[in-house]
Amino acid sequence: MPGTPWINPVKERLAAGLPVFAATITTSSVEIAAQTANLGFDFLWIEMEHSPITLETLRHMVLATRGLPALPFARVPVNEIWTAKRVLDQGVSGVMFPFTSTPELALQAAAACRYPPAGRRGSGANLARFTWPASDPYYDSADHNLVVIAIIEEARAVERIDEIAATPGIDVLFIGTSDLSFSLGLRGDQDHSLLHQAIAKIVDAGKRHGKHLGRPAGSPAKVRQFLDQGFQLFQAPTEIGFLTAGAEAYLGPLRQSARAEQHPGPRSEGETRPLY
Repeated sequence: MPGTPWINPVKERLAAGLPVFAATITTSSVEIAAQTANLGFDFLWIEMEHSPITLETLRHMVLATRGLPALPFARVPVNEIWTAKRVLDQGVSGVMFPFTSTPELALQAAAACRYPPAGRRGSGANLARFTWPASDPYYDSADHNLVVIAIIEEARAVERIDEIAATPGIDVLFIGTSDLSFSLGLRGDQDHSLLHQAIAKIVDAGKRHGKHLGRPAGSPAKVRQFLDQGFQLFQAPTEIGFLTAGAEAYLGPLRQSARAEQHPGPRSEGETRPLY
């Protein structure tokens, strides 16, 4: 509506108690990002910590997804003011900060995403202004609408989670369950009681301090399970994961048919041959 300030739909859904879903982008394909942004996800988790995606490619993805339903967010490779500044100036609508393991790092993440006096973001956002979804003055709109996600993935973060969760300007506590498992000495085990205890402590702190909670969710069944625990933000599989699942869904029945057809020789009328 004319004159109505734009509200980041991810923030809006979270505030309303609704779930949000992110598709994870790990390949340097602008086409894949654009196609994925139109599939029904709320935002793209553009992965810059564990992928070869560069700032230039990120900018192309922001341009290619302009006006599409899923907003571009970026996970920076390290929690620093300058890494956040560079992705924000490409026009992303949210930033994920890895290994936010101390209150100081949480404060740094929040400050990196807001202009002074509230934060420490630099003012050179010409590219971001060009692609920002709102017609409002960019600086004010960005301060109100950027989603700041602190990723909790170390045992030392769990020890200080109450202080981290109390940090103003952090919107979401996202639990990196795999790295947290490794940090606890569990070598990636997702079912160990120690990991469950750590997750419960993070969930409790997040709820007490009014933070939204997020975690990876590889299937609809997992989403339903985690919703019951109070999670709202879910990182869906990567585009490679969806490609693999789609190929398996197509080829799996054909392979089963082929394995069932072990006997050679001519077939009677109406008998089918294996397809794969």
